[in-house]
Amino acid sequence: MGHLINAKEEVYRALAERLNRNPVGAPGSEVLMEILHRLYTETEAMVGAKFPLVPLPAARIADLTGMRQEDVTAVLDGMAQKGLVLDLPRRDEVYYMLAPVVIGFFEYTFMRVREDLDMKELAELFERYFHNDEVKKEFAGGETTFFQTLVYESLIPAVVETEVLEYERASAIIRQSGGGALTMCACRHKASHLGKACDAPLDVCTSLGGAADWLLRRGLARPATVDDLLRTLDRTEKLGLVHMGDNVLNNPTYICHCCGCCCVVLKSVREYGKGSTHPSNFIPEVDREGCVGCGTCADTCHIDAISMMDDSGRGETPQVNKDLCLGCGVCAAACPSGALSMARRAVLHVPPENKKEQFLRFARERGKA
Repeated sequence: MGHLINAKEEVYRALAERLNRNPVGAPGSEVLMEILHRLYTETEAMVGAKFPLVPLPAARIADLTGMRQEDVTAVLDGMAQKGLVLDLPRRDEVYYMLAPVVIGFFEYTFMRVREDLDMKELAELFERYFHNDEVKKEFAGGETTFFQTLVYESLIPAVVETEVLEYERASAIIRQSGGGALTMCACRHKASHLGKACDAPLDVCTSLGGAADWLLRRGLARPATVDDLLRTLDRTEKLGLVHMGDNVLNNPTYICHCCGCCCVVLKSVREYGKGSTHPSNFIPEVDREGCVGCGTCADTCHIDAISMMDDSGRGETPQVNKDLCLGCGVCAAACPSGALSMARRAVLHVPPENKKEQFLRFARERGKA
């Protein structure tokens, strides 16, 4: 019996090793093994371990696994329904790609309520996994990030308005998409199972383009028009949430509306000073004459990048940690006296051209290309 148990463990360890070969990998640990055992059947783990790094049709995956094509297709369809595999229609054939941990099966697991899983147990396991130092380094250790922070557009100074490009504007990204989908926020859902969720809305995670198409096809989202998505943008801005978009120039696939208490990315920035979102091209500036020292800006900052300090007898005024600040604009929007404004950064961030370029950069920065 022992050799059967060992053989089963080897299947899951092979899957973990395969996931770690992704451009942004999945450092192995016993916690990861516990997650994989709960999400994958043994057959699914075997199939997943055989996946190459590029999408393939079912016939090629059947060759790699030694299974009949109709059998492997059934397994792949089940995995896609669980968010473990992405099925991508291309012309007259479907290609399959193994979902990474993030952005991947973590989100696809918590974008819905599942009765077949102990969601509280999974939330606790993912929480432990994301706090692992190796995992944090893997997800946020490179120069290229998953996300880019998007400033509140109402705060863009008129003097630079014409210089601001469309990739810097959440509204332009949404309009260019032609519409998309709205899903449950995976981070907030996970936090709810840990008893840590805030009262920010769950139904605001925005997906665009092919990502929205896949989520809709798999029943993980509801369709949303451009107007729906713009209303969501406005709604979340009124609530003081942070807009974070896909860090690519062309065809971005998502915009998240995040809070520092639930969001894995913002919690990482706040707790460790490094996360997987790039700051916007703006930074808050303080008008010390107009500041009334109320501390609203510090209270509303999701990553604690603002502290109130004595200013040479003027009383307390905000001090912005410019190395930490994401330039989201939440603080300036909340300032009751209008003493905070958003200024252009001296060095502007330009995202990777597309997803291919983004993942090539991920791989190069982690020594995988």
